[in-house]
Amino acid sequence: MTQEVEALLNYIKRNRGFDFTGYKRPSLIRRIQKRMQEIDINSYSNYMDYLEVHPQEFTCLFNTILINVTSFFRDPEVWEYIGAEIVPQIIARKEFSDPIRIWSAGCAAGQEAYTLAIILAQAMGDEQFRSRVKIYATDVDEEALNQARHATYNAKEVTGLSAELLERYFDCADQMYTFRKDLRRAVIFGRHDLVQDAPISRIDLLTCRNALMYFNAEAQARIINRFHFALNNTSGFFCLGKAEMLLSHSNSFTLIDLKRRIFTKLAKMNNRDRLLLMNQKHSNDEAPQNLTSYGRLRDTAFNISPVPQIIVDNKGVVTLINERARSLFGLSYEDVGRLLQDLELSYRPVELRSCIEQAASDRRPNIHKDVEWTTPAGDTQFFDVQVAPLLDINSQMLGVSVTFNDVTRAKRLQYELEHSNQELEMAYEELQSTNEELETTNEELQSSNEELETTNEELQSTNEELETMNEELQSSNEELQTINEELRSRSEELNSVNAFLESILTSLRCAVVVVDRDFLIQVWSDKAEDMWGLRALEVQGQHFLNIDIGLPVDQIKQPIRTCLVGESKCIEIILEAINRRGKSIQCNVTCTPLLGITKEIRGVIMLIEERASTET
Repeated sequence: MTQEVEALLNYIKRNRGFDFTGYKRPSLIRRIQKRMQEIDINSYSNYMDYLEVHPQEFTCLFNTILINVTSFFRDPEVWEYIGAEIVPQIIARKEFSDPIRIWSAGCAAGQEAYTLAIILAQAMGDEQFRSRVKIYATDVDEEALNQARHATYNAKEVTGLSAELLERYFDCADQMYTFRKDLRRAVIFGRHDLVQDAPISRIDLLTCRNALMYFNAEAQARIINRFHFALNNTSGFFCLGKAEMLLSHSNSFTLIDLKRRIFTKLAKMNNRDRLLLMNQKHSNDEAPQNLTSYGRLRDTAFNISPVPQIIVDNKGVVTLINERARSLFGLSYEDVGRLLQDLELSYRPVELRSCIEQAASDRRPNIHKDVEWTTPAGDTQFFDVQVAPLLDINSQMLGVSVTFNDVTRAKRLQYELEHSNQELEMAYEELQSTNEELETTNEELQSSNEELETTNEELQSTNEELETMNEELQSSNEELQTINEELRSRSEELNSVNAFLESILTSLRCAVVVVDRDFLIQVWSDKAEDMWGLRALEVQGQHFLNIDIGLPVDQIKQPIRTCLVGESKCIEIILEAINRRGKSIQCNVTCTPLLGITKEIRGVIMLIEERASTET
């Protein structure tokens, strides 16, 4: 069954974008099976086939899974604390004109979002509320969001509000209460999937009450991390439902009030690498008077430079190679004057030809970091290869300079630093372990503490499950109450109609007998009891032609059939009969069709009246 459930969840995710894979399986399976029972389907594979044929069934399934149990000021002491303690802190930390951003996640039909609006409007005043506050109310259920956007509720749905709040914040018409339009504009409703969608940012107060308990531990962790990102670092508050806790997220949130499940955000410090850029300054000295001496000096300086370097002219010919480059890459003086493409250096350790073309076209240097080179001795070195264009005073291209800056030591230091960091982390872990051992001096106390923590987690999970079932039962109870009220209303109407019909039948002087299309007796009036001596309980449901009375029922069979096929609207016949007292009488029998709601013939009504006797 588990594989079938997962297949159904993946099918829903692919076709409708609803990801229920992060929901707790027991409650999810209960809700799906409830819907399957309503449409009389007994297997998940058959239900998946049903969804393919009936796309409208997705809406009914989502309404069953997504339990929207909420109300205004649900758990009043939580809202009293938010209004008295949290909201004043948020306002105090803001400048007079700074906006205040609130997020009601899992808002259902909107009662919680409007509760927040009422609390903030009371604390700030209507004008400040309209200009500064934005309340983002989100849910995954589009049908519930549509109801929330209308902001209209019946008398039962506003039972949590006092008469004063109803008068101040709602407009009443036809027993329906609508939240004030000027304050309603500050509440923004939108569809948002807590598992998949990106969080809203810069939030001052986030409420998500009795929604996390429907998700498994992995999905809860992802959602809580997104909530942590959404909240402001210095003034972000987080409110959970009474059945929820943050047992494993103490590094992200600090508890403010355990009873009311109020938390505040802990800012996380991120380590960022910093790069130290060093610039070398060059000064232009006057050219020596002796150009020949200057040329020798320049060539000697280039040759003994500790940085490997080669010069290539515009035609791709190697014109200069210093000593360090010759010894490193196995080059010689004979290689000066050769084309670069003929040398192994042109493609090892880096493809120089494309780099030279890029430098020539861009007229600016390009650098390739951490290029690896294995020396003939088998040692590995790393270089930052810089290819720079050489321009004369007229910006004419003379060639390119290729410089190999040895960063092997830096790479080794980086590796050593990483290794030291790993050792430091290991040492820190060992120190942490030692601290834990020192803190835990009593083995029995440690065992008891672990058992209590396990029990607490089990109780927390059980509490969440009970709260989930409670909300399911509350939802089902509301549905049953609605059905019960409809049945009671229908029953009263039926009793009234039955009394009305009984009064009419009693007032008639003639006997009334009603049969259905199968000649089974449906109605047997009091006059019929008096005339033939059989009570209604004795004949109801019996075949009319089989009852033993003094009326020749065989002679009425044909008129009844004529009425049933609709050939006549009224047939009258006179029959000789014997009443219950054994007296011979003449009866006037009138047969008329019994019509249904859609004018179909459902049976025949017979009026049997005793005619006045005439003596011969």
